[in-house]
Amino acid sequence: MESHDLRKTLAGLDEMQFAELETFNQGALGVFWTEGGPGASPWEMHPDTDELLQILEGESIVTVLTDAGPQVTRLRAVSCLVVPRGCWHRQEMPVRTCELFLTPGRTEHSTAEDPRKEK
Repeated sequence: MESHDLRKTLAGLDEMQFAELETFNQGALGVFWTEGGPGASPWEMHPDTDELLQILEGESIVTVLTDAGPQVTRLRAVSCLVVPRGCWHRQEMPVRTCELFLTPGRTEHSTAEDPRKEK
């Protein structure tokens, strides 16, 4: 069991370098940061588990593709969101942002416009 100093870990990272702090079930607990800017990340999806996203500093605009259509949520510092298992999602970070994530299972990625239509 180990305590993690998130400020120290984030200070030692390059932009968009992910630091895995601990393994968590079949996935990871980790952090990353970005200066932000235009554009969204690639889509990702976790077929086995939900994912927790927590903004430590800055903000993130999270788009989750659901059966009812895209749901967009703006997260600001010290807020969090649970992305449901099996839902494709991506983020835009318009300003400098630091994020903690807990992904207990595997991850799939896609650069398709709508990854639900890929298969």
